[in-house]
This record gives sequence, structure tokens and C-alpha cells, in this order.
Amino acid sequence: MADSPAKRHLQRVEAEEAAKRAAGGNLMEGTPIYQQTLLQLATDRARLKQIQSSKAKGQLKAALLPTYDAYIEGVLAADAGGQDDVVSTLMLWNIDAGMYDAALDIAAYVLAHGLTMPDRFERTAGCVVAEEIGIVALNALKTGAAFDLGVLNRAVEVTKGHDMPDQVRARLLLARARSLLPPGSEETPPNAEDVGRAVEDLREAIRLHDSCGGKEDLKRAERLQKKFETSQSND
Repeated sequence: MADSPAKRHLQRVEAEEAAKRAAGGNLMEGTPIYQQTLLQLATDRARLKQIQSSKAKGQLKAALLPTYDAYIEGVLAADAGGQDDVVSTLMLWNIDAGMYDAALDIAAYVLAHGLTMPDRFERTAGCVVAEEIGIVALNALKTGAAFDLGVLNRAVEVTKGHDMPDQVRARLLLARARSLLPPGSEETPPNAEDVGRAVEDLREAIRLHDSCGGKEDLKRAERLQKKFETSQSND
């Protein structure tokens, strides 16, 4: 696909018009812009299959994703909801590339309109979002790195009410709680609201999946909560 401004504008307009025609559960399949984009996606997937490293695959996806910006912008602007395997796939690619805000913009559309993942994926779209972001957040936090709390808040909210295994939801809530209460927070505690939210998340995570690994986190969070309560009662 050419990437001149004029070409991108045309792609965006074509994608928006095609998405509007596919509203009401019809497929994007068969429209010229969809077939063109699907062909590009197949070509890029073939390139990715030649790479074994997950990190290198994520880097290549980050380089490839701008090619699809005009298409995604058009479909999201139409807000029509026709089934679209390109959009569902690119939602996951954005997560893999570490472009979480862009992924969640797409996820909001995908989940609001009940789009499914392509047949090669066994998980629901809601499960994909919650699981992939939960895993990458927990992995980052385990190394002592920070993870964007705003991304976790959006992931929790956008996937709320969507079907997924209990352990997947538990993992995402655990990640948010740990982001709210990083190591050392007992010496320099966050605000009472964050502590309270962390306690709620951890209790729900443990309720959903007893072996989620959040029991020690909950003990620490409850100690902090009691400190806040004692401090307030003494004021």
C-alpha cells in the first residue's frame, strides 16, 4: 500500500464507507478496501512467520502497523460494527507491539459491537485483551518496571462483563493492584483511594482464582488500609 497523504485519505474514506455498508452484522468481506487490506495482512503475516523471537515479531509489527492506520481510522469513524477480521487482528498486533492505547481504542469498538476474533484464534476478543495486557503488565512489574496504570484501568473497564476464564480476569485485576501498590509503598504509601481500590481488586482476583498469587499482596494492602483508617480516626 502506498503511504502518500492522498492515498491514506482515500483508504480512510473507502474503509469508512465500506464499514457503513457492512453495518448490522454484514461482513466487510467482498468490499475492495477490505480485500486489499486483507491481502496486505496476509503478506505481513507471512513475514512474521519467518521470525521466531517474540520481541523481534513485536518490533516488526510496530513497524508495519502504520500501514493500516487509515483503514482502522475509517472503520472506527463509521462505528458501524460489521464483522472485520482485519480490525480484530490489528487489535492484538497493537498489544504485541506495546501500543496499548491504540489497541484499547480498537478494543472499545470490537467489544462494543461484538466482533469476534478470526477463526485461527480460540479466545474471545475480550479474553484476548484482558489476558495479553494482564500478562505483559505482570511481567513488567515482576522486573521492578512500572506499567501504565491508565492502560490497566482502561483494560479492566473495556473488558468488564465480557466472557473469559476466571483466571484471566483475576490476572488483570492482580496486575492493576500491583501497579497501584508498587514495592516500597508501605514506606511511602499511595493515597487511601488507591489502597482501597487495590484491596477490592485483590479480593476479587482471589475470589475468581484462589491461586492467582495475590494473597500476600492483599495482606500488605490491608495493612496499608488499616494505617489509613487509624490515621483518620486519630484526626
